[in-house]
Amino acid sequence: MANLKKFERDPQRQLLEEIKDTRCVMLGSPDHSQHMQPMAPQVDEDAREIYFYTDKTTDLAQTILKSPGIVHMCHIDSDYQACVRGELLPHNDNATIEKFWGPMVDAWFPRGKDDPNLMMLKFVPHDAALWASDKSALGVIFEVAKANIKDEQPELGKSKHVQL
Repeated sequence: MANLKKFERDPQRQLLEEIKDTRCVMLGSPDHSQHMQPMAPQVDEDAREIYFYTDKTTDLAQTILKSPGIVHMCHIDSDYQACVRGELLPHNDNATIEKFWGPMVDAWFPRGKDDPNLMMLKFVPHDAALWASDKSALGVIFEVAKANIKDEQPELGKSKHVQL
């Protein structure tokens, strides 16, 4: 269940924490003819930036190399959802590659940090639409039943738009 007090008090920090705790997000491309794709986020909470390792030969990487731009990134969990708009850029900084390197990344790049196909992308969030709920499965059933009896919409959580 999402922490609704944190959602109200510091939604920007909560968003970064939620993304940091997830295995994957869906990341878009500036070329809207390309589909979003699952990517493993590497979150720098202090800089409020998100990084992704990718292969230079992918369609997304080739698009970003030609024309970086504004994209959407989506995070979906059972009690917290976010659609984040921001700028996606190539980021070839060895310190950043080193900072987030680990066994999972190493599995994708068997030649290591010097793999010639290794590319890092930097996502700079601009704004986000957020939804959060503190209802358990039983709480959702109760709210839906109550709404049907009272002929109103269920109260399942909160939503907001925030600048990042």
